[in-house]
Amino acid sequence: MKRVRIGGIQKTSLIDYPNGLSTVLFSKGCNFRCPYCHNAELLEGEGEDLDQKQLLEELARRAHLIDAVVFSGGECTLTDDLYDLVVEVRKLGYLIKIDTNGTNPELLERLLKEGLVDYVAMDIKAPPERYEAVAGVPMDEAVINRSIELIRTHLKQYEFRTTVCQELLSREDLLAIAYWLKGSKRYVLQNFRDSKNVLAGKGCFHPYKESFLKSVRDEMKQWFEEVIIRL
Repeated sequence: MKRVRIGGIQKTSLIDYPNGLSTVLFSKGCNFRCPYCHNAELLEGEGEDLDQKQLLEELARRAHLIDAVVFSGGECTLTDDLYDLVVEVRKLGYLIKIDTNGTNPELLERLLKEGLVDYVAMDIKAPPERYEAVAGVPMDEAVINRSIELIRTHLKQYEFRTTVCQELLSREDLLAIAYWLKGSKRYVLQNFRDSKNVLAGKGCFHPYKESFLKSVRDEMKQWFEEVIIRL
């Protein structure tokens, strides 16, 4: 079994855990190839890994300062031994958030049923019929649906989120995603941000205007408790 590989750390974040300070751990490797990915350097898992023993020691020293640890990526659920690392971090008293694309519902189910996760943010890339076009790889809709239902069943605090740019998702696509997820607690429209680290290259994609996102939000808010725009 492959070991979860941590390739980076953001020691203090004000925005990654709702209403709390967090430390974000970025795992290496991803099974998607979304062309707008802004963590492209993590996709292939190159470079040195952070030592997990030293990482846990650092988290233990800072436990009185930080509320939560966020497991992000890459895709942090690629390896099942993420479970073991979550257990060790949980022992230190942290809240736990998982950022995931939902492609390992078996691991997600284990973490959720054992009460080891407090918040999940699941990326929904596109409507089912356009998933491959945006994620860059074929995807079984049943796998994504299972993760969606696990999250909705086991958690009070969660969000589904979609990165939006003009070239890949239309208004109709966004409304189709929203209808697919209707009845969920929180949906986030996450506007694309360009950078030199984007997988397809800087300048390939463009964010939507805030006015467009607000009009889309107004159309879909009937299906959720909350729709958030992140610019």
